Amino acid sequence: MAPGPRPRVEGEREEQILDSTLVLLERVGYDRLTMDAVATEAKASKATLYRRWSSKSSLVVDAILRTKEALQVPEVDTGSLRDDLIQMACGHGGLSDSRSTHLMAGLVTALHHDPEFAEEFRTRVLGPKIQATRTVFERARARGEITGDLDLDLLAPALAGIILHRSFVLGLPADDKTVTRVVDEIILPAATRPSP
Repeated sequence: MAPGPRPRVEGEREEQILDSTLVLLERVGYDRLTMDAVATEAKASKATLYRRWSSKSSLVVDAILRTKEALQVPEVDTGSLRDDLIQMACGHGGLSDSRSTHLMAGLVTALHHDPEFAEEFRTRVLGPKIQATRTVFERARARGEITGDLDLDLLAPALAGIILHRSFVLGLPADDKTVTRVVDEIILPAATRPSP
């Protein structure tokens, strides 16, 4: 008799595995994270993991996207570019959230050395974040808040770039106050400068 289909990993069991993945990602980073280690942390078999995820990269990206601690893209529309940027960047899952930035720190080298992970992460995690930020700037442009000829591809990721550089490279804090200062002193002046 042929075996039936393997049961799908879902619900609470899936969440336990994804949470365990994030715990390990924080503890050891992407490069040292293994499917064996996740299985041990989650008290699951490696076969259980492979039943749902074909690779470490797909498991990690799912963990980042789908657990309650994920780096989510908040939907904001306050009617003000300044307030939208601050709401998106501050608090849980934002640039000032120490757990989120710690998770990102564990992924930086993998983005350079693991093309499969880099492609999946850029498409599924960064893509929606970039689009959400661009939408905030496009709404500000439609309201007349910012310069009409502004290069959004250049400016939209600047806030994250500055904050993550300060955090990862310079070792400086990335708190709400710092995010607000960067918005007020760098992003808004650049976005509202007179057209050349």
